[in-house]
Amino acid sequence: MKKSNKKSFGVIAILTLVIAAVCGLTSCSDDLDVQQSYPFMVEVMPFADKITQGQTVELRFEIIPEGNYANTLYTIRYFQYDGEGTLKLVDGPVLVNNDRVLLESKTFRLNYTAKSADAHKFLVVVEDNFGSTPWEQTFEFNGKDSGDDDGGKIAGPIVTPVNPVIR
Repeated sequence: MKKSNKKSFGVIAILTLVIAAVCGLTSCSDDLDVQQSYPFMVEVMPFADKITQGQTVELRFEIIPEGNYANTLYTIRYFQYDGEGTLKLVDGPVLVNNDRVLLESKTFRLNYTAKSADAHKFLVVVEDNFGSTPWEQTFEFNGKDSGDDDGGKIAGPIVTPVNPVIR
């Protein structure tokens, strides 16, 4: 080979390596693909399905996410459309119809107190701060007759995936 061909071949080889290195480095990204939003379910422990005026029923919940991201926050809200009563987070505030309240834990309890002898129906909604599909469940309590002494049936346990509407 001639000296000029060897030199040209060397220059081409070096340029090819430089171009390959530049292409390889520019295709990499320092950004990590961190998943923040995970689908979740809410498990509801069994509860009585009958209530009298002035009586309180405790509802126990556990949020079960498919993954874990430390900065996930959950809120709860409810909408009552039959009967009259109050819904309160145990060790927390009384919930106001359709106002969101931050949940401090994935395990929580609600107390529903009937303020009328009518049937009671309300929808509970749990949402996360990433806009995942919310979990929803309707709770129904029938008023007890004065001659009914069985305490009502037990509803549940209920494990429902995200976004079902039960009953």
